[in-house]
Amino acid sequence: MSVDLASEKADVLVEALPYIRRFAGKIVVVKYGGNAMTASVGGPHGDLSTFAEDIVLLHAVGMKVVVVHGGGPQIGELLGRLGMESRFVDGLRVTDAETLDVARMVLVGKVNRDVVSAINVHGPLAVGMSGEDGSFLSASARSPELGFVGDVDDVDPSLICRLLDADLIPVVATIAVDAGGQSYNVNADTAAGAIAAALQAEKLVYLTDVEGIRSDPSDPATLLNTVTVDALDAMVADGSVREGMIPKVASCTNAVRKGVGHAHVLDGRVPHVLLLEFFTHSGIGTMVTQ
Repeated sequence: MSVDLASEKADVLVEALPYIRRFAGKIVVVKYGGNAMTASVGGPHGDLSTFAEDIVLLHAVGMKVVVVHGGGPQIGELLGRLGMESRFVDGLRVTDAETLDVARMVLVGKVNRDVVSAINVHGPLAVGMSGEDGSFLSASARSPELGFVGDVDDVDPSLICRLLDADLIPVVATIAVDAGGQSYNVNADTAAGAIAAALQAEKLVYLTDVEGIRSDPSDPATLLNTVTVDALDAMVADGSVREGMIPKVASCTNAVRKGVGHAHVLDGRVPHVLLLEFFTHSGIGTMVTQ
C-alpha cells in the first residue's frame, strides 16, 4: 500500500471519529425498503450483503440498531406467480385473507430471514421478529375497502429494548396484530416511524430507490440536503411530494415531532450509503429536522 493511500484511509477514520463518539449508545432505526432491495439485486450498486456490512459496523461502534423492512415488490411478485391479482387503492394493496397469508409468508418467512441471515454472516447478532411477537405492534383496520391493511395504534417497545440491551439487532417484519389476534399488513414506512418514536431514537433512516427528497420530483437538481418538518408539510399540501414518498415523508415528520432526533431519506442503491451519512461531514440524501 502506498503512503498516499494509507494516509487517505487514515483521514477517513479520523473524519469518522467524532461521529462514532456522538452516536455510541444511541438508538438508530433503519427502514430497508422493498424497492431498495429489488433495485440492488444483480445491479452495480449496493446489495443485501453490503447493507448487512453497514448495519454490523454501526453496531460494532456502539450504536443500538433496529432494522425494519418492507417487501411490497416481493409480495407482488409471489402473488403474480400464484396467479393472484394485486389491486391497489390510494397506493395500498387491497389485502383479503389469502393475500394476507402471502404477505406474511413473504415478509416473515422470506425477506426477514434473508436480512437476518445476511447480518448473521458476521456473527450471531440479528434476531428476526414481527409485530405479532409479544404483540408489540398493535394495529386496527384502515378501511373495509382495503381489508386486512392496518394502521398502527400502539407500539410496546419493551421487547425490542430487551433485545437491544442484550446487544442484539432486532429485524422487524411489519405484520401487526389487534387485541383479538387478527393480523394486519402495515405500511413499513409508517411502522418504522412509529417504532422510532416509541424508542425515542436518535435517527430514523429510510433506504429506498431514490436519492432523497426533491422540491420538484421531476428535477434531480432540486434534491434537498436538509428540510424542516413544516416545509415538508407544505410540500405535501402543494403536491411537491407524491405517491410512494408521501408515507415516508409523513412518518418522518411525525417521528421528528414526537422526539426522534433526525430522520433521513437515502438512496439504498448506493454502496455503504449508511456509512456515508453517519460518518462523513457532508452526508448524503435528505435530512429532516425540527
